[in-house]
Amino acid sequence: MTNIRAIVTDIEGTTSSIDFVRDVLFPYARKRLPAFVETHADKPEVQHWLHEAAKEAGIIEASRQEIIELLLGWIDQDRKSTALKALQGMIWKEGYEAGEYRAHVYPEVSARLHAWRADGLHLYVYSSGSVPAQRLFFRYSDAGDLTPMFAGYFDTETGPKRESASYAKIAEAIGERPEHILFLSDIVEELDAARTAGLQTGWLLRPPQAVPVQPRHRAYLDFDSIEP
Repeated sequence: MTNIRAIVTDIEGTTSSIDFVRDVLFPYARKRLPAFVETHADKPEVQHWLHEAAKEAGIIEASRQEIIELLLGWIDQDRKSTALKALQGMIWKEGYEAGEYRAHVYPEVSARLHAWRADGLHLYVYSSGSVPAQRLFFRYSDAGDLTPMFAGYFDTETGPKRESASYAKIAEAIGERPEHILFLSDIVEELDAARTAGLQTGWLLRPPQAVPVQPRHRAYLDFDSIEP
């Protein structure tokens, strides 16, 4: 690879199992969302995101129950809504702090992040989950607090993950030329967008996924096989 100075990584399927998000975090938020909205709706931050959800859905006036049902439907659809992700993050915070779960990271990830930092690489996260939720994820990981490894976080407020303009914004924000940035993800459409913006790319194909005969991006089975 050409003089990589920064690595931007996805979370689900890349640093961590999709199963943890799907089987632990999503059900936890879905179960608690109605009560959370009812008891926190007077808080300015919650009010803001409830308003943004209604705006995104094109709803001018809606009852609190209608907004709750809207959000529950979005959870079931795994909709990449910035408002939904922000509210989910607030709910997950309570679960992390109560010790009800720890975020999964693959076994080699922590050591590899530490090694990359020791080599002088700057590390960033870009995920559809909100920035606060990303920070919680790595603070309460089952490998310990990994937040000191990261110089910054990006979410869908930067832009959709399948649009090249989002990656151009990230490169500008971190102050590196795109060709000096390596983006890691398990989603080929995200990697396509990153490459269009000039970033180098790494496709995480963790078992049991099969590596295509002619992968569209440099493919890796785990972080240990990546040599930036």
